[in-house]
Amino acid sequence: MNLNNLKPAKGSTHHDKRIGRGQGSGHGGTSTRGHKGAQSRSGYSRKAGFEGGQMPLQRRLPKFGFKNKFRKEYKAINVDVLQLLAEKNGLATINVQTLVDAGFASKNDNIKILGNGSLSLKLDVQAHAFSKKAIEAIEAQQGTAVKL
Repeated sequence: MNLNNLKPAKGSTHHDKRIGRGQGSGHGGTSTRGHKGAQSRSGYSRKAGFEGGQMPLQRRLPKFGFKNKFRKEYKAINVDVLQLLAEKNGLATINVQTLVDAGFASKNDNIKILGNGSLSLKLDVQAHAFSKKAIEAIEAQQGTAVKL
């Protein structure tokens, strides 16, 4: 190693242009901020959605709609799906865990059984909610519909 082949470590000498370090830097004086106004001051931070004093978009648009914070979301499963599941696995009782294991719902879902399709097996079904048609279809085969 000699003085003629010394050089700085890779990546150690690259710097962005230093702002506010005098006229020689090419960015002296106002330090690229322009003259006067809030944006030229230190500590300035623009609020989200600020449009320079123009009425912001979220205030120009009309407000509409209603979101019920007490609404319950259900995962809908039809009785024909229960029929297929019972036939495939030879089940007489279907509960939430059975449906989760089969991949029809996740463990946090509220499950509602709907009456679409036909049912030909006697099933004992446990779920969070049932439609009237689903209860009729289950009880027509001497099964039970238990609401959790």
